[in-house]
Amino acid sequence: MAAAVSGGADSVGLLRLLMELREELGIVLSVAHVNHKLRGEESDEDERFVAGLAREHGLEWHGCEAPVGGKSGVEVGSGAGAGIEAAARELRYDFFRGLAREGRVNKIATAHTLDDQAETLLLRIFRGTGIRGLAAIHPRIVWEEDGQKFGEVIRPLLGVRQAEVLEFLRERGQSWREDSSNRDVTFLRNRVRHKLLPLVREEFGEAAIEHMSELAEIARAEEEHWECGHPEIKKTGGGAEELGRPAPLKLALLMELPLAAQRRLVRAWLEANAPALSISFRLIEKAIELAKGSAGGKVELAAGLSLRRGRQELSLANATGGFASEAGATSELGDYEYFLALPGAVEIRERGTRIEACVVDVREVAEDERGQLLDAEKIPREVLVRNWRAGDRYWPAHTAAPKKVKELLGDRHATGTEKKLWPVAVGASGALVWMRGFAVPAEFQAQEEATKAIWIHEIAGMM
Repeated sequence: MAAAVSGGADSVGLLRLLMELREELGIVLSVAHVNHKLRGEESDEDERFVAGLAREHGLEWHGCEAPVGGKSGVEVGSGAGAGIEAAARELRYDFFRGLAREGRVNKIATAHTLDDQAETLLLRIFRGTGIRGLAAIHPRIVWEEDGQKFGEVIRPLLGVRQAEVLEFLRERGQSWREDSSNRDVTFLRNRVRHKLLPLVREEFGEAAIEHMSELAEIARAEEEHWECGHPEIKKTGGGAEELGRPAPLKLALLMELPLAAQRRLVRAWLEANAPALSISFRLIEKAIELAKGSAGGKVELAAGLSLRRGRQELSLANATGGFASEAGATSELGDYEYFLALPGAVEIRERGTRIEACVVDVREVAEDERGQLLDAEKIPREVLVRNWRAGDRYWPAHTAAPKKVKELLGDRHATGTEKKLWPVAVGASGALVWMRGFAVPAEFQAQEEATKAIWIHEIAGMM
């Protein structure tokens, strides 16, 4: 087992606890650390501190440098906020999975505490979530490949308050590192940690934090119950996806279920057949209302899709009616290429959408969308918009290296026509400068202080 140790109090406390219990638990303990190079020398000092702990206690060391945003990394204060945090987490877990896949460890222990659980729960609520999101941080994640388990993540401190961890360290005279970025309110989690949770404690008492953790546990059990005990919510009546078009959802199956199961079935169906969609409570309610209506009804969705009510099923279609799943329908899977002026707009007939490139003020764009803004000085006045092709590679900002587009879409669970016709933009050099739904490459990304930037986005429907 490896303890994931950043150098902070929680992870150092986890390491010391596992060291004291390793004989009782019968484990061989090691230390895993990832240096994201986000804070320059401070990050390097963290690495040296954790490596020193491993040497001091005779523990095997698994170290990795994984700069966020490429070789030079990205400064925390650059305003990238939650995007940097998410990218760093993805890089860490890629490293941990690699250790497990190579057989170097069988378990990774992380130091998430009860306080982290409360923060995560509140963040999910504010952003909008369902029961699945309320489950927040899971105490155990199993990694599988081809149906075979190859490792797992465990969170032994998830029921422990951070104050208890600090007391544990002080009793043993154990030092730790303070991460200066934990005070940076650019990160939404830090705003919750330093502004909201102290207010909650003051107004509602310390028990409120524990009650949030209990809610997460209740939600997790509810989710497991639905996953294991209700196979009917996973049925989509499909087979059509094998023909290159989304599977239909049989109305007879949907309408025989109670409302809670209907909502879960609709979500599962949309996730399986339109992974690029942002699926909200409101969208699910619209789909259920459509199913209750008469044949011929339609709801327009994002990403150039519409939801249609046939005689016996709900189906997904693009704005031109392609890849509808009623009997006899077919889909258009041909390649496409269109030149797009920057700024400008172009119709993508194959998708029934249009791609627009507009000039925007960076400061007026929502924080979570700024990663998709292009530096107006670094890109040509015209790009080629087309569907991706075999061999295409793309390098989203805040990730370690370019990846094949096929792999990126696989990670999004894109399938069928939606995957085949996924749009990208090619610059003068032949490199991809934009890919729908992903951050633009770091070398073309607009800087936070820039007044103007180019925003390329897809809009449902034709001009």
